[in-house]
Amino acid sequence: MAEQMRDLARSLHTKDGQEAVLAHMVRAAIEMIPGAEEASISVVTGRSKIESHAASDDLPRLIDALQESLQQGPCIESAFDHTTVLVTDLRKEKRWPEFSRGAADLGAASMLSFQLFVEGDNLGALNLLSRSPDVFDEESEHIGLLVAAHAAMAFSDTQKIDQLHDALASRDLIGQAKGILMERYKITAQQAFIVLSKVSSTTNVRLTTVAERLAATGDFPSGA
Repeated sequence: MAEQMRDLARSLHTKDGQEAVLAHMVRAAIEMIPGAEEASISVVTGRSKIESHAASDDLPRLIDALQESLQQGPCIESAFDHTTVLVTDLRKEKRWPEFSRGAADLGAASMLSFQLFVEGDNLGALNLLSRSPDVFDEESEHIGLLVAAHAAMAFSDTQKIDQLHDALASRDLIGQAKGILMERYKITAQQAFIVLSKVSSTTNVRLTTVAERLAATGDFPSGA
């Protein structure tokens, strides 16, 4: 198991981009955690909207959608309140009656959810599903916690990398837009940035969007 965890950590950190990390995380969870047949990553934004990522099949995707529509279920409870939430038999589960009935009707029988991260109002959970009841045990929880810990660190790293890429792309767009204005109006870089900022404020359009529009078309957004 220790060797498997080392392999997982190395492989997660070699994946390029958030979605690739999430997809690899889900595959590893299914392979390593006893009882897991399907899995997904649920990202809760604004403490209400649930986005299903890297779902291994339609079933976990539908389960995530059901939890969002009802605003109840093990994913939400795991992300908000607990590290681990176990459901041994959805047909007998009383904590979320409406969700449990709906999930069982979709074909799920047992679930296991692990909190991945909490960042302000955004939360994440690793969700495991089985079509059979009573399949998750202490070993499932123990291994699942280890997988989730590695996954959470890798996910955080990819978020930082994606944010850096976004920042660099925004800087390049703004630089291009400033260059256009400097050439067109024979103004300084600082003056060009002030023009972009004023257009952004006047049109209520993000600065990077204003810059992107100018760089692509040579024009400002309508209303400028």
